[in-house]
Amino acid sequence: MMSATNRFFDPFSLQLKSLDDAQIIVREIEALLGQRNLSLRPPPSAPTTCCGRGCNGCVWQGYYEALAYWREQAERLLR
Repeated sequence: MMSATNRFFDPFSLQLKSLDDAQIIVREIEALLGQRNLSLRPPPSAPTTCCGRGCNGCVWQGYYEALAYWREQAERLLR
C-alpha cells in the first residue's frame, strides 16, 4: 500500500475491510495530521473480547463504525 507522502494514496476512500486495513488507514491519517501539526483524539482501540460467533451488534461492528466516524472527523479537520 502507498504511503501518505504519495499523492495518489487516499486513506479516506479505502474501505475498512479488515483490522490490517484499519491499522494502515489510521497510520496514514495520523501521518497526514502530523504533517500539518493537527491533533485529533486517538482512534478507537480494536476490540479484544469478540467471541467469534457473529453476534448481532458484534464488538467488531461497533469498532468499524467508531473508526469510520473518527476518519470522518479527521477528514473534516484536514480540509
